[in-house]
Amino acid sequence: MILFLFRIVVLIMHRYNISRSKNFYAIGLSYKKADAKIRGHFSLSDDARLDLLQQAKDSHIESLVVTSTCNRTEIYGFSEHPFQLIKLLCDNTEGTVDEFQEVAYVYKNKEAINHMFRVGSGLDSQILGDFEIISQLKSSANLSKKYDLLNPFLERLTNAVIQASKRIKTETELSSGATSVSFASVQYILKNIKNVSNKNILLFGTGKIGRNTCENLVKHTKNEHITLINRTKDKAERVAGKFNLIVKDYANLQEELSNSDILIVATGAHRPTIDKHIIQSQKPLLILDLSIPKNVNENVEELSNVTLVHLDYLSQMTDETLEKRKEYIPQAEEIINEVNNEFNAWLETRKFAPTIKALKHKLADFASAELDTQRKKLSDFNEEQANIISKNIIQKITNHFAHHLKDDNISTDDSLELIKKVFQLEESPKVNV
Repeated sequence: MILFLFRIVVLIMHRYNISRSKNFYAIGLSYKKADAKIRGHFSLSDDARLDLLQQAKDSHIESLVVTSTCNRTEIYGFSEHPFQLIKLLCDNTEGTVDEFQEVAYVYKNKEAINHMFRVGSGLDSQILGDFEIISQLKSSANLSKKYDLLNPFLERLTNAVIQASKRIKTETELSSGATSVSFASVQYILKNIKNVSNKNILLFGTGKIGRNTCENLVKHTKNEHITLINRTKDKAERVAGKFNLIVKDYANLQEELSNSDILIVATGAHRPTIDKHIIQSQKPLLILDLSIPKNVNENVEELSNVTLVHLDYLSQMTDETLEKRKEYIPQAEEIINEVNNEFNAWLETRKFAPTIKALKHKLADFASAELDTQRKKLSDFNEEQANIISKNIIQKITNHFAHHLKDDNISTDDSLELIKKVFQLEESPKVNV
């Protein structure tokens, strides 16, 4: 009877449809349409990110990953409607739904998957080939996992994106040459300030961008007059220790500012930390604001001795390195397609795995019932041999079903529904995976 039903199923033609009761979305905004001010409204502090994850958990969101950098803020996750994710973002930032609608993007299912690959590969970065986003993606996924908000789909996808990123770095020259926001800031200084090695440079903020900028300053300016200030002094001391630099207390910010020729601001504050009132010196002062939201009040431009340059301007700087990187875009896209196809193959397999598992249990129940019957009928019933035979038959049947469902020429959804109906299998939870 089982084999007869199996033959009926495998002869049916099918139509594939990825949709389920929940969809996978990528919602967010980036430098492409949102200026620094708007991006600042949607920037997430560490505490806000934790609040967002807790709210998602309380709202029964199944899985999501949140990223927030100077160039973009995004949520990748599952929901009935993208507004659920948009609301999470707006509830935990200063941004409004109206602002979001003007500059944001919403991708669904395969488009969302493709977008995540392009972001993680550096193809969607403000500076082509800048891979800083991938480390944030890793840490964001780990944080979601701690909150039990990382389902197998999103964990596998994140790992696939990381794999593609690694391959692009090693197999292409998309990230060749020193080009990043931190390097662009040092380039700007070198091109616009004479005798840089003799200038007093103050770096305020020693987060990731601050650390990278510090390393580039030391490497390219040959300057021995670099001072670091951070709200948490021990963080600045750890960075300074690598390069034998000076560290000052946050309380000394105004005093150090008066001695500086160049100020680089790379803090994570959500309000400006530098304004015209704390600038007492009359000598020329170049200020580079590498923060999102902006951490330097634009009123400093009212001072005739101050030149203010923001991150967005630095990110637009192009040179031969960036032009050369463009040559490797097709090669990077080939790698993305290859890894993406591997992920999609896993995804299609995952669609029917719960049904195959349920079918195996159902067949085991059939076999158990039949063995009980034969055990009572036969005095010389061979328990060991009967168990081996029944298990082998069950495995062969489920393997045939699985092989059929993997066939590229046959789709799965209708087939799965028929298998469930014929064998009266319990519905597995519906989620778009």
